[in-house]
Amino acid sequence: MNITDIRVRKIEKDTKMKAVVSITIDDVFVVHDIKVIEGEKGLFIAMPSRKSTDGEYRDVAHPINSETRKDLQDMILKAYAEAEDAPQ
Repeated sequence: MNITDIRVRKIEKDTKMKAVVSITIDDVFVVHDIKVIEGEKGLFIAMPSRKSTDGEYRDVAHPINSETRKDLQDMILKAYAEAEDAPQ
């Protein structure tokens, strides 16, 4: 699996959510609405989710192992940092 494009939409409001990201996988599949969030231990990503009938939020798309999640998070946070450094 290759992440072939990462698009970062920064959130200008002063909230814990810093950006919304879309990734393209192998130039053929897109995942929208990955959130970059400022937590107590720093930035992390939250995968797109939907509220279920029991009131819990469940991811609608997500990595199936921790290594892939870490790789994806590292790539997204790098793209976010580059977007933060880019001139407005």
